[in-house]
Amino acid sequence: LPFGGRSSVRVTRSVYGAAAMKSLPYFCRGEVVRGFGRGSKELGIPTANFPDSVVENLPADIGTGIYYGWASLGNGDVHKMVMSIGWNPYYKNTKKSMETHVIHTFKEDFYGELLSVVMVGYIRPERSFDSLDALVTAINDDIEEANTKLDHPEHLKLKEDNFFTSAPSFSSVTPPTTSSGSQTIMNGH
Repeated sequence: LPFGGRSSVRVTRSVYGAAAMKSLPYFCRGEVVRGFGRGSKELGIPTANFPDSVVENLPADIGTGIYYGWASLGNGDVHKMVMSIGWNPYYKNTKKSMETHVIHTFKEDFYGELLSVVMVGYIRPERSFDSLDALVTAINDDIEEANTKLDHPEHLKLKEDNFFTSAPSFSSVTPPTTSSGSQTIMNGH
C-alpha cells in the first residue's frame, strides 16, 4: 500500500474523500471515445471513455480517484456506474483519463454515443497495485461499494434527475461543443 498500513489508507481516503465531495454531485456529458483498450480485454471490465476535451475541463477540485454515480448512454436507461479519474498508476499512464464502467451488460460497443453521468460519491484515491489480479479485485470491490451506496435514497433521487431525461442527442440538438465536437462538462445543468 502506498500510504503505509491499512489505518493510514482510511485516513487518506477520508481526507481525499472530503475534498472530492465538495463538488458533488457533478454532471458531465460527452461522446464515448476509444480508450487504452484494456478495460474489456485485460480486466474484463469494459469502460466508456470521455474525450480529452471533457477531461481537460474537469474542475481542479474534483481530484483523481474512484467515484460512483449514475450514467446513461444516448437517450437510454440510467444505470449505476463507477468512474476512474486520473492516470491509472498500475499502467503508469502519462495521460489523464475519465473511464466510466456502467454497471450493466450491453450487447454492443457504444463508441460515438453520448454518455451522460452524474458523479454522486467518492470511493477512494487512485493507487497502484502489485498485480493485475489485485487491480481487478479492487475494481470489483469498487463496483460492489457503488452498488450498495447508490441504493441509498439520497442517491436514488439523482437517477431521476432531468439531466438524464433532457439529454440531447448529437443528431437532434446542437449542444455547446469544443473543437473536438464533444459537449463540454456542465454542473448544475
